[in-house]
Amino acid sequence: MSNPAETITKMFIATDQRNWTAVENAFTEEVVLDYSSMTGNPPSNVSPHLIIQSWQGILPGFEHTHHQLGNFITDENDGTAHVFCYGTATHFLKDQGGNIWTVVGHYDFDLTQQQDAWKINHMKFQFKYMTGNGQLPEKAMARVKG
Repeated sequence: MSNPAETITKMFIATDQRNWTAVENAFTEEVVLDYSSMTGNPPSNVSPHLIIQSWQGILPGFEHTHHQLGNFITDENDGTAHVFCYGTATHFLKDQGGNIWTVVGHYDFDLTQQQDAWKINHMKFQFKYMTGNGQLPEKAMARVKG
């Protein structure tokens, strides 16, 4: 059985590879998703399908994405786990205004053990800063829409 940090790492690798089935399998049936520090939107309870649907609306519009995680601190307790880690997401799209948009912050994850796997049931991103071409997200979404 994998450990909680490995589940998180594999989920982000699958995201960068656009392996949406593997992404979905990393989550419980309902997930608390909290990007409020970056978006201003309140945390919400969502299905993995809605998370993927949202990510599919932007990420495939980039030529490449690269999620890099580190500084994992894991606390396991009777089938549950809390994982803290740093996260940097680099997004690449050729553009005259600059090819790179990078978001930096840290994550707090809660996971639960289900059968032989750890599943993410809470994902909170704490935004620190972004750098690069801030127009790339809008351009990536336009590329997805075609």
